Amino acid sequence: MSGGGDMERRAFTEVRTAGRRIEGYAAIFGSEAAMGGFRERIAPGAFRGALAGDVLALLDHDPGKVLGRTRSGTLRLTEDRRGLAFSLDLPDTAAGRDVLALAQRDDLGGMSFGFTVPKGGESWSGETRTLNTIDLKEISVVSSWPAYPDTEIALRSRCHEGTILRRHRSLILAEVARAIG
Repeated sequence: MSGGGDMERRAFTEVRTAGRRIEGYAAIFGSEAAMGGFRERIAPGAFRGALAGDVLALLDHDPGKVLGRTRSGTLRLTEDRRGLAFSLDLPDTAAGRDVLALAQRDDLGGMSFGFTVPKGGESWSGETRTLNTIDLKEISVVSSWPAYPDTEIALRSRCHEGTILRRHRSLILAEVARAIG
């Protein structure tokens, strides 16, 4: 998924409440997730360049349900040794009140994030994709459940067709090289 193609999404399940604020992690570094045919992990520092941009906080990836944004200061994002931490001041809107009520009851599914990978922002080692640079577009409160509740990164959009074909060809060539060598 290099070259800024379709936006991808991942989910994570750590959220805490403090007044009208929710906090937690939208991504964890170094943890591997099974992505259907390959594994994936996020390298420390992968979000560094994206933190200066305007990132939205949404409900269930719905751009019609904005909960906050970095530009206004209602969403704060930081990278620490563990991953991408967030702190979100919830608005007094129907969506904000719903999220707060669900978070207080511990009924939220978790967090997710939408991103693209710039050219050169990923590396492959066998069947494992490492995301080294991520163009973060949004984080989302997931009101239901993450697609892979036992992993720290989940919920994937479809890969760009060219990426799938390129990866498939690489795997075939690697298999042939192993058979010959």
